[in-house]
Amino acid sequence: MGSTLTDRVTVVDVVEDRGPKLRADARRNRERIIAAAREMYVEHGAEVPFDEVARRAGVGNATLYRHFADRGELAHRVILSVLERITEHGERAAAEEPQAFTALRRFAHAATEERIGALCTLMSDTVDKAHPELIAARNRMEDLVESLMARSRAEGLLRGDIGSGDLLVAITQLTRPLPGMGGCGANDAFAHRHLDVLLDGLRVADPTPLSGAVVTIRDLEHLKKEGEARPTRS
Repeated sequence: MGSTLTDRVTVVDVVEDRGPKLRADARRNRERIIAAAREMYVEHGAEVPFDEVARRAGVGNATLYRHFADRGELAHRVILSVLERITEHGERAAAEEPQAFTALRRFAHAATEERIGALCTLMSDTVDKAHPELIAARNRMEDLVESLMARSRAEGLLRGDIGSGDLLVAITQLTRPLPGMGGCGANDAFAHRHLDVLLDGLRVADPTPLSGAVVTIRDLEHLKKEGEARPTRS
């Protein structure tokens, strides 16, 4: 099941702006706002009113605006904190687990716990994807996943016709809200179970040949750019 707002604030170090260090109370408020916004974006999409985010975080509107000037800045920080969090989880797993495939599994479950599929609207509609901070965070995550997958293949545990993009697309699809099911909460009952089924299908033992080509994260970025450049019908 998804973790609570209190869990996220007390356990997770949320990314700060590169500026003067915040006082402890201001930092706690900032963390609560980011955690509350992430929960509400997952539940309701990118158009959540600021006053609702403030209410969920337990702060006043003035406090929220003191930390985040507009919706885009708040969404930027939410996405950045999620990317940092799942990457750090994967890096810890890589250092702790004797098998890279086990670390890859832990990373995949951390990404599923963050419901990254439900946050896709932030990336497509609200956030500047070319921001240097986001590029650096995505590259760090990509390097981690590629490294874990390469090590898993070297261990003889991961089939060779799977790329990082294949894995991330599958996690994204698993964590999208289900139509007519009241949002992402309905996914909680089975998302991690279905992820385990998916991950077992990535093992080398007696694999079913796959159609199409291996997909990497860079392939996904290229396809997205092609889609954005394609003219829309009037």
